[in-house]
Amino acid sequence: MMESFAQQLAQQGKTAFQSGQFLEAAQVFEEARAAFEQIGNRLDAAEMANNRSVALLKAGEAESALKAVAGTEEIFAQAGDKHRQAIALSNQASALQELGQLEQALKLFRQSSDLFEQCNDQEMRSYVLRSISALYVRMGKQFNALASMSEALSSTKKLTLKERLLKKLLNLPFRLIR
Repeated sequence: MMESFAQQLAQQGKTAFQSGQFLEAAQVFEEARAAFEQIGNRLDAAEMANNRSVALLKAGEAESALKAVAGTEEIFAQAGDKHRQAIALSNQASALQELGQLEQALKLFRQSSDLFEQCNDQEMRSYVLRSISALYVRMGKQFNALASMSEALSSTKKLTLKERLLKKLLNLPFRLIR
């Protein structure tokens, strides 16, 4: 009974999120997290904490987003769920980036990228590598940004015309160095 209630809350949170009601979604995800926690389902509780974090980040509440996701990567790691561990690390990194803690964000994005590579999830890895590239640009490290973007494009299976062109342009400086 409580399990279905928790799942119903999770669905309500997703609906609110999809309709752009991020603070409402964050509140409902917190209620779902508590419900899953109450029945001893730590993995789904951690998943709801991650969902809450994303909703809070979308609402411009980076500090609250970071607090919401803190420790969830450890729960997933203990369960051997590298994919959700990588997502949790990426969510933490995104919140840290918004808070201006760029070095710490970069460290977590790299860990996330490595885990996505281990999971063979090239799409998510590409997304994280693009975030790393953008972070390097903010840090004034353009060469690192180019390298990250090149790696992101190389790990993407289906590139758009724009992305294929960008990939060719990014390969030019690397060919000159060799």
